[in-house]
Amino acid sequence: MSGRKVLVLDNGAYTMKAGYADETQARIIPNCIVTRGKGDKRSYIGDQLSTCTDFTGLYYKLPFEKGFLINWQNEKEVWDRIFSKDVLNCDPKNTTLLITEPCFNLPNVQQNYDEVIFEAYEFEAYYRTNVPWLCIQNDTTSLYMDRFCKFNEVPDCALVVDSGYSFTHIVPFVMGRPILPAIRRINIGGKLLTNHLKEIVSFRYWDMMEQTYIMNEVKETCCFVSQNFLSDLEICRRNPRDNPILQEYVLPDFSRNSKGYIREKKRGGTYDQSDEQVLYMNNERLSVPEILFNPMDVGMNQAGIPEVIVESINAIHSEMFPSLSVNDVDLHGLLYGNIILVGGNSLFSGYKRRIEKDLRFLAPTEFEIRVGMSENPITYAWQGGAKFANSTEFNEKLVTRAEFNEYGHNICLQRFGLGDDDDIEMSE
Repeated sequence: MSGRKVLVLDNGAYTMKAGYADETQARIIPNCIVTRGKGDKRSYIGDQLSTCTDFTGLYYKLPFEKGFLINWQNEKEVWDRIFSKDVLNCDPKNTTLLITEPCFNLPNVQQNYDEVIFEAYEFEAYYRTNVPWLCIQNDTTSLYMDRFCKFNEVPDCALVVDSGYSFTHIVPFVMGRPILPAIRRINIGGKLLTNHLKEIVSFRYWDMMEQTYIMNEVKETCCFVSQNFLSDLEICRRNPRDNPILQEYVLPDFSRNSKGYIREKKRGGTYDQSDEQVLYMNNERLSVPEILFNPMDVGMNQAGIPEVIVESINAIHSEMFPSLSVNDVDLHGLLYGNIILVGGNSLFSGYKRRIEKDLRFLAPTEFEIRVGMSENPITYAWQGGAKFANSTEFNEKLVTRAEFNEYGHNICLQRFGLGDDDDIEMSE
């Protein structure tokens, strides 16, 4: 099978990152079908959303719900589009597929993956895994300013913080394997943040509950992670002229093909606002991303990302690895020294710095805190998948169509690592 084409598909709930293993960059494609409703029968599937010129009042049909792929009809429509000649030009019968799934995917959903990929699309072979595992296939030491030594008697350790559309997962690895009892999930992702922003803007200004696309753009453009939340809230109470946090976001005017932008504040004079709708973003800029660090702000009985990282690391003990001559301090020190941030929420300004700051306060002083993030944390897992697809280990993990036809879903359970019976432990 050495001459096969390998398609790497990071099948996220918000966007797909897709491309062949011999390519250098992935294509980022919306994982949705978008319609306008109200008698307008036009629909935009996947990459076709980029051709839309009016993003007001769009209705999203999502294959994923609460982080799990449950609407296969919608997903197949999107896959049909991206596999077509217009996008990836993929011939499944002569292609091997490497695809991602959520951490601790539901057993019946996993079986649906296998059946759709082999029976509906007839891929030559495929391998299914999760995003954190693909991330550690990269050279993680390149994420830091310097390289640190790795001693032969100590296992390689890494902790991946994947904060995406539906969830935030904290997944520690020792010797390249995830430590299942220490994996944690926080039920907060980009979707919740966007919905929260829609609610507070609709309550304070005007109704934006149906403007998901616009408010997501506002979130990505204006919001940032505060390094001192209470102090910045005090700044937000100042007179607008003395408030450096306040931003004036001019909403898009799709009738004129005008995109939204941040308007520079004037010290004197007046604006001609006759044809502009301005959204004043003040404490909303920092209170929305703060939910990642204090879920109690929206009534969720869970800890924030830094606390859950510490909880995950403390759940790992040397007794779990009887064949390794290590102690708890060795393991914990290596995990604190190799934390990797991925997912769309990592792009918030100040996100990495805040995690470093909070961890330094929470972690034992003898441990060095090292947090790494690639230039593009959204495609980092895809890059790891492309690298893994070119390794000899990849061939050993594949399930071929012939094997699936003979052994069914059971062969996938054996080859793809994490079992179906492992229950994720929720952080509190």
